[in-house]
Amino acid sequence: MTAIPLVLVHGHPFDHTMWHPQTEAFSASRRVITPDLRGYGATPAGSPVETFGQFAEDIEALLDRLDVPACVLAGLSMGGQIVMDCYRRFPGRIRGLVLADTFPAAETPEGVRARHAAADRLLREGMGPYADEVLEKMVAPYASAEVKAHVHGMMTATRPESAAAALRARAARPDYRELLTRVTVPALVAVGADDTYTPVADAAAMRAALPDAELRVFEGAAHLPNLERAQEFNAALGEFLAKVDSRS
Repeated sequence: MTAIPLVLVHGHPFDHTMWHPQTEAFSASRRVITPDLRGYGATPAGSPVETFGQFAEDIEALLDRLDVPACVLAGLSMGGQIVMDCYRRFPGRIRGLVLADTFPAAETPEGVRARHAAADRLLREGMGPYADEVLEKMVAPYASAEVKAHVHGMMTATRPESAAAALRARAARPDYRELLTRVTVPALVAVGADDTYTPVADAAAMRAALPDAELRVFEGAAHLPNLERAQEFNAALGEFLAKVDSRS
C-alpha cells in the first residue's frame, strides 16, 4: 500500500511551524510537505498576494516543482479555504481533504468591511497588539504556556504587509459551499469544541454537505486543535490517512 504524500496548509497569521506535531508524527511513514504561504514565514518579502487564488496557484506550482502528482491536502482556518480553492482548481491531484476549523461561505458585507478594517489596523499598529488581543481565541485560555508562546510567536513574526494583503484577498474569496457537494474524495472535517471563530455547527454543516466525510470534534481545544490537542488530532488524521491510502 502506497502512502500518499500529505500537504499541510497553515492558517493566518501563522507559518509552517504550526504543523510541527503533525510533521513529527507522520514524516517517518510518508512524504509531508509544509509550505510557508506567500508572504508568510521564510518566503521572500515584497510579494504578498493580490488575489486569494494566488495561494492555490502557488501550491499547485509547488507540487509541480516537487514532482508530487497526487496528495492529501489539509488546511486549517484560512488554510482550509485555500484547500477548498485548490480542489476547485486541480481536483484530479487530490486524494483526500482535511478541513480543520474553517468554513466555506463567502464573506458577508460586514465581514468584508471587518477584514479590510483589520488589514488597516495591522499596517497601522503592527502585529503585536493584534496578537495579544486574539491569542486566547486562537487557542483556548487554558492551553499550555508552550502552545500559547508558539502561537503568539508565529503571529508576531508575520510581516504586517503580508497579513494585511491576505486579509484583503480573503475578503473577496469565492463561496465554496456548492463546491463541497461535488467533492469526490474522502474528507475529514475537524474542529475544536471551544472554537469561537468557526463553531462546531459550521463544521457539522460542512460534513453534511460533503458526500464522503467524517467529523471529529476535539474537546479541550479552540481554533488550533492540531497544537492544543496534538495527540488526539494526530490519531484522527492517522486513521483518515490510512483510509485514503487503502483506497489508492
